[in-house]
Amino acid sequence: MKPVILVIEDETALVTLIRYNLEAEGFEVLDAPDGEEGLLILSENAVDLILLDWMLPNLSGIEICRQIRRRSDIRNIPVIMLTARGEECDRVRGLNAGADDYLSKPFSYKELIARIHAILRRIRPALEEKTLTFHDMEMNVVTHRVTRDSRSIHLGPTEYRLLCHLMENPGRVFTRDQLINAVWGHDVDVDERTVDVHIRRLRQELNAKDEVDVIRTVRGAGYALDLTG
Repeated sequence: MKPVILVIEDETALVTLIRYNLEAEGFEVLDAPDGEEGLLILSENAVDLILLDWMLPNLSGIEICRQIRRRSDIRNIPVIMLTARGEECDRVRGLNAGADDYLSKPFSYKELIARIHAILRRIRPALEEKTLTFHDMEMNVVTHRVTRDSRSIHLGPTEYRLLCHLMENPGRVFTRDQLINAVWGHDVDVDERTVDVHIRRLRQELNAKDEVDVIRTVRGAGYALDLTG
């Protein structure tokens, strides 16, 4: 699967050049002209690395970086800050905001690609160690990236937690009460029918391309992740 790079940059010509060079190197590229759209893309897509411009309309790259680091679902995605501000104090400010690296404009595309590869190499062992697999599904519990037969699966937070719990315990049957305790917590008042609603949503996402249903309903008991049903 190609690594996915999100470019949050408002200079259209620069985005075009970055896209050309990254795609030639084998990356998949998504782009956003401002921070708000960038955050929306991050909510809906699995991204491996972010190239983030400092000087963006509305919200600055610094603020976007801070928001990324505050969100549990995307806080571990590496960020390279792109900016014309080359002073040491600016670099320090960007790194303190949560950026993993800092590249001053204008920059060499060879250097940009080298830095991307360096960061991805550095995080790859950690990501591989924290990957759950079942049948044709894969879940990275660090980046929250879920795929099925290489297709990205976009889950809401509750559906993600449900799937994570099931993938950590393949074949085990869980009652609705057990799933409520594991996913919502012991002190939350959740109706058992709520579990059924979220299981239905999870199935819709997992089986959007008519794949085999991997969630088995055990009549009178609950649900399990297996292929025997």
